Amino acid sequence: MNNTALELNPFSLMMEPERVLQTMERSQQLRGLRRHKLHPLDKPLIPYTSEALASRAAYDAEIDAQDRLAHAKAFLLN
Repeated sequence: MNNTALELNPFSLMMEPERVLQTMERSQQLRGLRRHKLHPLDKPLIPYTSEALASRAAYDAEIDAQDRLAHAKAFLLN
């Protein structure tokens, strides 16, 4: 097999990591890419107000109470 065929074969590249690095360094396409760092969002785009947080907590408490009631009824019926 010639050298070009080895460079293009992904399975042979997986077995030889140093060849992968050499191939990447010689790649004109990879050198042409612009490099920039992407940062994950650390904060939500829309900050929550205290009213929104309180509303969410009340909704969660209501759902939890319904779940407890359903479990209690199921327990009493069995």
